[in-house]
Amino acid sequence: MLILFALLAGLVFGIGLMVSGMANPAKVLGFLDLAGQWDPSLACVMGGAVAVGLLAFAIARRRRASLLGEHFRLPARRDIDRRLLLGSLLFGAGWGIAGFCPGPALASLGTGNPKVLLFVLAMLAGMGLFELLEKRKAA
Repeated sequence: MLILFALLAGLVFGIGLMVSGMANPAKVLGFLDLAGQWDPSLACVMGGAVAVGLLAFAIARRRRASLLGEHFRLPARRDIDRRLLLGSLLFGAGWGIAGFCPGPALASLGTGNPKVLLFVLAMLAGMGLFELLEKRKAA
């Protein structure tokens, strides 16, 4: 049952990205182009997502388990360290260059665009490299 609801949530998220145009890298790059034809629609989508997220986290903090009975694993750390800053910088640079972040890229895989496939492969390679380095660091 848990997998079914996870699939449903992913589908709703992906459909939302496609309907809102956020899976279109030109739309994202238009938002990031402050000196040109700036497109504020991404700010509206982000604002809506932040509002929903704030509400969901407020409800989650009051509960011990999800509606499906799963234990919550809410983030405990609140400090801003070097790893967070460098990771954010790397994420933002990649987003600005490619016009994709992981969610929209995965939602766009079905379009058959070779740039999307290349981005997802590079993203997976980066994730694999991170895991490898983390394991080596822990050993």
